Amino acid sequence: MKILVAMSGGVDSSITAKLLKDAGHEVLGCYAKLHGDEAYHERNLANVAKVAAFLGIDYICADLTDEFNEAVYLKFVESYKKGLTPNPCAICNKQIKFGELWRVALQNGCEKMATGHYAKIQNGQIYEAKDATKDQSYFLSNISPEMVEKLVFPLGEWLKTDVKKEAAKFAEISSLATQKESSEICFVPNEYTEILRRHFEVDKKGVVRDTSGKVVGEHEGYAKYTIGKRRGFRVDGAHDPHFVLRIDAKANEIVVGKFDELSCFGFETENLNEFVELGREFEAWVKVRYRSPKVKCRVVRLCGESVGGGENLCDGGESGECVGGGFGGGVRVELAENARAVASGQLAVFYDESGGVVASGFIKRAL
Repeated sequence: MKILVAMSGGVDSSITAKLLKDAGHEVLGCYAKLHGDEAYHERNLANVAKVAAFLGIDYICADLTDEFNEAVYLKFVESYKKGLTPNPCAICNKQIKFGELWRVALQNGCEKMATGHYAKIQNGQIYEAKDATKDQSYFLSNISPEMVEKLVFPLGEWLKTDVKKEAAKFAEISSLATQKESSEICFVPNEYTEILRRHFEVDKKGVVRDTSGKVVGEHEGYAKYTIGKRRGFRVDGAHDPHFVLRIDAKANEIVVGKFDELSCFGFETENLNEFVELGREFEAWVKVRYRSPKVKCRVVRLCGESVGGGENLCDGGESGECVGGGFGGGVRVELAENARAVASGQLAVFYDESGGVVASGFIKRAL
């Protein structure tokens, strides 16, 4: 089988290519240029070329900078401008890595596509990886369900430590085993605010309010904060730590409160992406951030736009079928435990008891 392997120049994608080549597949490596940092690309392409020579495979370079800029980069900036907390990797996986890059695979006669993601695919569903510390099922949960059967994730059963040990066995690629891990957000070399300053005023000071609306201090610019952040703003006369509860981008204000005020037992999402057939109501385990623990929840579909309190809950209509929800619709999530610091713009990922991703949706608002 001819398989396109998305090669970043790192150890994970390099060992992925090796495993598939060793299994007898025809492997075509592909490096994707997603942004304009040529020094970054030069370093990575040198690694890709080294690995390709070692494995005896061909590789190509796909320039997807325009597509990435439109689908990921500009949306990242716009989200922060609106006071949201974006999830660019989840969007990139859907639109670019398993969208545009899949078209490159087809153009080159490939039947499947592989990456160095730590996740498993079983029965058309994405599952958590063996290595819980590296599991990336969360970031993959936004891809089109139709893509799942076209993907191969060889590292799903591997531990990261074993991947590095495998690379260290071979002099030609041993340097990859000790190479510094790449940034979680590839186009953000240091701080994300460096990117934002190219597009709008980030350092404009504004007022800090408490939940009653009283002005209690000053902040350094609303885009520097995310829900749950503890530092970087002043609260006059405070004896206890305060945390960001809400962000008002239009007014350049943030609302803060004590730790208990971060509590969240429910939220709404939009753009539900389903991998299995789900009813109008279902129970699952949900992660509200990549590193957050899963929380048991009950999920109820929303027909059309809800206005906060759970209005327009789906009752199935006269036919018994939901006509306003379904794929692309929204849901209300009732949490069995306190999730804390739920941020609009982040991805909520729903799992079954066996660690399989059943759906995902972008958080619209906490309730």
